[in-house]
Amino acid sequence: MITMEEKSSSPALIRRVNKLLESRLENDKETLEALKELSTFFTENTLSARRNLRSKIERRSLSINDEFLCAFREVKSSLDDIYREVVEMNSSVQSMTHQLQTTKTQTLRLIDQTTKLQSESQKISIQQDVANAFIKKFQLTSSEIAILQGTSREAPTITEEFFTILDRVQEIHGTCGILMQSGYQTLALDVMQRMTLLQEAALERLYRWTQGQCRHIENEHLVPLLIKAMNKLQDRPVLFKYILDEYCTARRSVLVSSFIDALTLDEGFGRTSNPIEMHAHDPKRYVGDMLAWLHQAIPVEKENILTFVKDCDKTDISEQVQQALGNITEGLCYPLKSRIEHTLAGDMPVTVLYSVTTLIRFYRAILSQIVPGSILDITLGDLLDLSEKSFYMKLQSEIRSAIGEHSEPPNTDLNPATSVYNLLCILEEVLSVASIAEGRENDMVQIVSCIIDPLMQQVNEAASRLPIVDMAVYLLNCIYQIQKTLAVYEYVDQRLERLQVLSDAQLDTLASEQSSYLVAELNLRPICTILQGKEQGPLSAIPGMDYHSIKKLSEKLDMFCMTSDMYFLPQTYLLQSTTHRREAYKRPLKVVAAIYKQLYDACHEPKNLYQNPETLFTRTPDEWLKALIQEQP
Repeated sequence: MITMEEKSSSPALIRRVNKLLESRLENDKETLEALKELSTFFTENTLSARRNLRSKIERRSLSINDEFLCAFREVKSSLDDIYREVVEMNSSVQSMTHQLQTTKTQTLRLIDQTTKLQSESQKISIQQDVANAFIKKFQLTSSEIAILQGTSREAPTITEEFFTILDRVQEIHGTCGILMQSGYQTLALDVMQRMTLLQEAALERLYRWTQGQCRHIENEHLVPLLIKAMNKLQDRPVLFKYILDEYCTARRSVLVSSFIDALTLDEGFGRTSNPIEMHAHDPKRYVGDMLAWLHQAIPVEKENILTFVKDCDKTDISEQVQQALGNITEGLCYPLKSRIEHTLAGDMPVTVLYSVTTLIRFYRAILSQIVPGSILDITLGDLLDLSEKSFYMKLQSEIRSAIGEHSEPPNTDLNPATSVYNLLCILEEVLSVASIAEGRENDMVQIVSCIIDPLMQQVNEAASRLPIVDMAVYLLNCIYQIQKTLAVYEYVDQRLERLQVLSDAQLDTLASEQSSYLVAELNLRPICTILQGKEQGPLSAIPGMDYHSIKKLSEKLDMFCMTSDMYFLPQTYLLQSTTHRREAYKRPLKVVAAIYKQLYDACHEPKNLYQNPETLFTRTPDEWLKALIQEQP
């Protein structure tokens, strides 16, 4: 039987049981931890063990509390020790705080004094830095002054450091303007005066050194220093001019000495061969070697002087440099002029004399670009004029010698006289040299005129003594030889055109004479007169123009076609030019052919009353002319 108390407690138990059944242990960490702890000492699941579980749990709880109590006792003991130490530390801190307050009071006074001292020290340091910076900016050191004045043992002569210091002096002098703008006029003026004195003394020393060293321009170690020295002295025109004059004097002496050595010794500028004067017997080589030496040496001198003033302002000193180069080369004029004049005075072939002239002209054109307007340029111009004058005098002398006092009469073969061939040989020799010379156009025209004009005068004078046909043939032969000589050269076109005009005129004369001769030999003159006359009735009724006379004349003209060469003047066979011979044949034949055609046309006109005119002529004018041309010699 269930008691009432049990009945009343049953729902509560049921609820707990249900709660336990409904609970999910995997989500209840506390329960899991409790069960895990329980498993450490509840090892046997027996009835006895379950009944004693509660007492065992209580005993285990008691044991744990005892262990906790023991551990807490030790903690308390440690805390007591800590408390005592903290009390002691507090006492020490209180003592130290008192001492610190006392020290702090004393330190504040000390810091205040230190701050004042530091402020004063900083001001003094700034003032010292400013003073040092000013000295460094506006003053030179004693060693720099010693180098500038030449009293330094380390640099007793001019060195790169000298120019560095001189640049600094100029910089300081220019910077003083900033001081003046800042209100320090007195200080700036004092510094400027000091720098001016140092600069003048330095430039005076630099001038003396440069004047002494400018003779050694070949020294590679001195060249950079001399270049800088000239740049510094450019602002002193008088000193600059004195140095250039000294340099010119030294270089002129060296250049003349080198030229004399090249003339007389196995040495000289760029020479390792024999002396130039060993070839004095060969005018062309002798003059050419001397001028070639100048062509090599003078550009080097120009390069040296341009190097000497490389850092200077070219616009300010270009005229001085050009004048200096002219002064250097002036010493060469006398030895060069005397030798070339002596050479030109000697007896030499006209071609050699022209070659010497072209050499002088060529080198003068080159050197005049290097030293324009100089004494050397003027000297070379005078030598060129003298050489050209000598050449034309020599050429005229040879022309007169070739022509002789009296013109040579033509040969019986009407070929050019020997004097003509001699002059043409001279012309060909001179033109062969002139055709490869500098400025050959004017020379060739002038040379041709110098020779051809007297030649044509001599030819015309000789031809004037001949009969008209012989004269025409002789002139044509002479003109042909002249044209053949000139045809291979340039710049003679105008002369060839003039000769062609003369040739055409003589051909006209020869053709006219030949035509007259043919007309006379063929007895065509009366017929020409009749054909060109006014109306006289039918031609067949005129005496000599009847059918039988015309038939006989036609047969004679047919015979002329086959033997036309027998009717030509014998002088035409003496023409040297095939073209001239062809023209001398062709033009008269055209005259005869024109008469033949005129006669043929007149005989075929009905008004002239020729019976069966087609039987008078075996050929038409075109056929007759064709046959005539084929039979030409």
